[in-house]
Amino acid sequence: MKARQVPPVVKRLGWVSFFTDAASEMIYPLLPALLSTFGAAAVWLGAMEGIGEAVSALAKWRIGSVVDRGGQRRKPLIVAGYGLATLVRPLIALATAGWHVVVFRSIDRVGKGIRGVPRDALVAESTAYEALTTAYAFHRMMDNAGSVLGPILAFALMQGFGLSLRTVIALALVPGLAAVATLVFGVHEDPQGPEPPRVEKPIVRSGSPLATPVRRYLVVIALFTLGASADSFLLLRVIDLGLEAAYAPLVWIVLSGVKSLSNMPGGWLGDRLDARRTLAFAWGFYAAIYLVAPHITGALTFAAVIVIYGIYHGLAEGSERALLAQLAPPETIGRAFGALHAVTGLAVLPENLLFGALYLRHVTLAFTFSAACALVAAVLLLAIVPAPRPAPRSD
Repeated sequence: MKARQVPPVVKRLGWVSFFTDAASEMIYPLLPALLSTFGAAAVWLGAMEGIGEAVSALAKWRIGSVVDRGGQRRKPLIVAGYGLATLVRPLIALATAGWHVVVFRSIDRVGKGIRGVPRDALVAESTAYEALTTAYAFHRMMDNAGSVLGPILAFALMQGFGLSLRTVIALALVPGLAAVATLVFGVHEDPQGPEPPRVEKPIVRSGSPLATPVRRYLVVIALFTLGASADSFLLLRVIDLGLEAAYAPLVWIVLSGVKSLSNMPGGWLGDRLDARRTLAFAWGFYAAIYLVAPHITGALTFAAVIVIYGIYHGLAEGSERALLAQLAPPETIGRAFGALHAVTGLAVLPENLLFGALYLRHVTLAFTFSAACALVAAVLLLAIVPAPRPAPRSD
């Protein structure tokens, strides 16, 4: 296999994510409107986001050890995760109370928690060491492309065909089934694939399942994540500056498009420069955007900055996962990815509560805090996380 060729299993997993995200994003923008029909929409929306991400993070944490015990059999867990989400997601159309939406959305997120770790492990095991960043970037590119298609489908079905909100939510079953069918019939594990990536002489402390470089990396990721606010705060800011709310979904779609378009260039850069330095550069780019953002007073200018900000995701998303796959010994790769997903998932609630509180106090303070966390994390990444090197192969 050529060094930077994306293997077929990764391409097919990319299509699975494309269809899944199209299904998810058909529904997600409609949930505030659905919850508003039950009253106390803000309360239910907050509960849905907080509980959903928490249960997803816990599922990812627990599934890591299962993946490591399962040897090469990653596919059954991946099918279970995607299948659960596909079947539960359209049931939101039947909700008659806000707590119904919270329950269905939380089960959907459990499905995400089940599938993410074994899928990322399968990508690592199916890809040559030198092409890991490109492989993960390809997967994220397809994921982000689905995020573009989903809202467009929802808009077309409601405005073009006059379908009701609940009908559109139910129709999300169609791309979901396409994802599961692609996974079941198109994705096959290859036990003869490239040797899994490993670091030279990984150091594992007694009682810890993770190598020292992995634990250092997770600490740095936690620091960055603590300061990284949800992208929805950028939409809130541009609306505060005067952009009509009706145009916010358009900005979101364009942002997702920029993420998708920049994923592969970010992957190529990560494989040529190395994932660690590419990720540090991405965090520096994030910090620069957030330092500039609070000083922009024009809505259209800020919207343009949001679009440019999408390049950060393109640079970071592939490198973040590839670096972990390069640092983790193959026998603990499931627990390593489980820990990564758990750290980033469990931080969603505190990071956004903190940014929100700072935003209410002073906009510049909130954005500067995020930029500072990103800069410190970038420096620590280069200072305490070693550059991964593949272990010598025995011939």
